[in-house]
Amino acid sequence: MFAHASLVLAVIVGAFLVAKLCRISTELSMCLAAVAGGLASGAGLSLIRHLVEGTFTYFDVCLIFLTATFFMTLVKESGGVAFIVRRIVATFATRKVMCLLLLTLVMLIPGALTGSGAASVLTVGALVGAVLAAMGVEETRRVAIVFLCAAMSAAAPPINLWAMMAAAGANMPYTGFGLPLGILSVTGALFAMFFLAGGSKPVEVEKVLRALPEAPQGMGWGRVLAPFFLLALLVVAGRLAPFSMPVLGLPLIFLLCAGMTILLSPRKLPLWKILGDTVEALLPLVGIMVVVGALIQVMALSGARGLISLSVVTLPLSVLYATLFLILPVSEGMLQYAVAPLLGVPLIMLFNMKGLDPVVALSAMAVLWPLGDCLPPTAVVGRAAVLELGYKGNYWSGFVKTCLVPLAFIAALATLFLVYSARIGAVLGG
Repeated sequence: MFAHASLVLAVIVGAFLVAKLCRISTELSMCLAAVAGGLASGAGLSLIRHLVEGTFTYFDVCLIFLTATFFMTLVKESGGVAFIVRRIVATFATRKVMCLLLLTLVMLIPGALTGSGAASVLTVGALVGAVLAAMGVEETRRVAIVFLCAAMSAAAPPINLWAMMAAAGANMPYTGFGLPLGILSVTGALFAMFFLAGGSKPVEVEKVLRALPEAPQGMGWGRVLAPFFLLALLVVAGRLAPFSMPVLGLPLIFLLCAGMTILLSPRKLPLWKILGDTVEALLPLVGIMVVVGALIQVMALSGARGLISLSVVTLPLSVLYATLFLILPVSEGMLQYAVAPLLGVPLIMLFNMKGLDPVVALSAMAVLWPLGDCLPPTAVVGRAAVLELGYKGNYWSGFVKTCLVPLAFIAALATLFLVYSARIGAVLGG
């Protein structure tokens, strides 16, 4: 049994590495690895059924991803994001601390609602970068701030895809994650913002306003905030009145909020173009989710997933505590969301057996994973930040090196939450 599972796992890893050496995309490399592993396991024609079943494992997560990003793109295209940033600059230009706090909040919202750090970069990254440039923040630091805040936005509640996927694999309800995820992600984003931009000068109002896009005539706080108020109302109503409120689901809720955004927009929106651009931009990430499900299904079929789980749960806790802050980000850079069900499920089961709080422990891991989104071979959010802000410096000696201190702080904080998760869970739960 061990020999068979080891052989299949070796075939999967070998197929993935060969595909990457041939410069095939990560999504197709993982798909080829799943097919190769299934053939090596002797699944025969039943492999087709397992591949199809696997691709639908995270169908609901993909729907959330698409509808939430569509909603946020509509907010941007309607002029809502430009309006918010311009009002922040005009109102708090002379109060640097408040300005940086609000810029951090602006960076956190898109990723928190979509589960994607890339969504934060593409939606508000350029606007926040323009404000930071007017404050005298050096170019490399601006890119680092946008990446780090985007990574923390992906980790922030209510939608953390790593926690959702790992919880689904471990048969855990996705409840109780809001507070620990919020504390870790907001603290990490604020540290990154103030550490890298804290020494900047106050905003030059006229210079910034000239650099920012104009908000459309008629845009106001009511038009901007009404869809978000509807979002909060529908989510809270389902929690407060679960037996009388119909179960709408997050995809439908985001579509309803998108509909309100369209109705309240002061200018006509090219809906089909926005929808097409949203789907095109998300194809790589949705593709990752689809092939991850197929790969996990094949690994479970062959016993390779159980072999990995057994290898993980037999490690001493001290070894895991000392290495997870490196293992999780590096694995995220290699496999993206695939690491959540692959490593997260056995880890959370181990921590639960050892008496740790599974919700707090998984929250800590779900904040460590997005730190690796600046690492190759994927580096999705890191590359998006560099491209969006037009960074011309060296990726490693410039951008990544500048991120090291905030990354170390966030990793240390998440590790402490993991180690003391039982005590923290008791405090937060109480």
